[in-house]
Amino acid sequence: MSKIRPKESQNVEWKRIWKDEYLKWICGFANAQGAIMYFGVNDDHEICGLTDSKKLLEDIPNKVVNYMGLVVDVNLYEQDGMDYIEVIIEPSNVAISYKGKYYYRSGSTMQELNGLALQQFLLKKMGRSWDDMTNEQATLEDIDRKAINYFLKKGIEAQRIPETERDASTSDVLDSLGLLDEGGYLKNAAILLFGQRPQKFFPSAVFKIGRFGQDEADLMFQDVIEGNIMQMAERVMEVLQAKYLVSPVRFEGMQRYETLEIPIESMREILYNAIAHKDYAGPDIQMHVYNDHIDIWNEGELPDGYDEHVLYGKHSSKPRNRHIAGALFKAGFIDTWGRGFKKIREGFEKAGIPMPKVENFCGGVQVTIARTRFMQMTHVASHVVSPVVSLSQVKLTDRQQKILRLITDNPLASAQEMAAVLAVVKRTIQRDLSAMQKMGILIREGNTSAGHWVISTK
Repeated sequence: MSKIRPKESQNVEWKRIWKDEYLKWICGFANAQGAIMYFGVNDDHEICGLTDSKKLLEDIPNKVVNYMGLVVDVNLYEQDGMDYIEVIIEPSNVAISYKGKYYYRSGSTMQELNGLALQQFLLKKMGRSWDDMTNEQATLEDIDRKAINYFLKKGIEAQRIPETERDASTSDVLDSLGLLDEGGYLKNAAILLFGQRPQKFFPSAVFKIGRFGQDEADLMFQDVIEGNIMQMAERVMEVLQAKYLVSPVRFEGMQRYETLEIPIESMREILYNAIAHKDYAGPDIQMHVYNDHIDIWNEGELPDGYDEHVLYGKHSSKPRNRHIAGALFKAGFIDTWGRGFKKIREGFEKAGIPMPKVENFCGGVQVTIARTRFMQMTHVASHVVSPVVSLSQVKLTDRQQKILRLITDNPLASAQEMAAVLAVVKRTIQRDLSAMQKMGILIREGNTSAGHWVISTK
């Protein structure tokens, strides 16, 4: 069979015949990035021919206009005595429906949009984001003035808010950020950023952190960070430093240094990315901490055409939540020029550790960080650390058993870190450690500040 050479396009579809059901495809392509469809041509670009080509030349554009109000370019071609039709569909800047339903071409599939996906799609076509929607159930009484003061303080320090605004009223601050509608009602972003209890309106506006053993079934302990998202990243960092990440100790002369295993500024940037770009109509932000890596996931995939390579290079900023991103920028937490991942890259390169992996995963974005420093530290101590062979004749309390598990997982764990994990005071942990040392179960090697624990198998 004779073949054709298609015009260049991001999406090209080949159909042997015309069916009216392909109007859904035209609708989906118009709602996405557009496409070129060929009829009378198979998947190998071979012309099969159309017997009713002249009738279709009139029917296709008429049906597209009548059902969708859309104008497409329909061309009839002939090659080697066989007719085929080309339909050029341009992307539409307004939402297109077919028989009251909305379709969208995503990857290689044609999807009918419903529920949340439809809502997000319509907002995007209108040039709005979810955080721009009005919430008539909330009032200024739901706003935490302490969060407003924190925002003003940070913004003034970053020189993105003038000093004269330090004592601005709550309503003036919200209005200047575009967080009030024409009637003075709060927008979703106002509640998320500065609300006293944002979870009252948006239950999934939380940040979950879990410490796991071998897999997700082996949850050791966890934290749920709630409250406004303006201060969320700082609270997450405090918990991470206290319970989940380690800070290796090094000495330069007589000077003692403790440096977090993952560059602090880079980690903050990753957290702000997850918070700013989360789809807040979806599940919570989730951080899984394992021995060898950390996964941070937030609902909402990367913008079309963006991947890890694009993010680590020069690129434009495409915020999912414009008001949230704008407020975080004013506070000095993020930039509006797409430089966040550049900062992440520079931090990891300076620290000499592998770059985080960024990918779309399960409807959201997942950032994976290798814990190379933690693994190096635990490897140093692992030659003297063995799992307990038998404790059947030793009576340990439930808390002491948990302490053993923590030490097995991290021989470098301090009493303070164990106390934070087990939600008790440091002195309680020290008493347990002392008792377990007297039993011969634990051995402390090295000095108090830079040593490690050894579990005896005797």
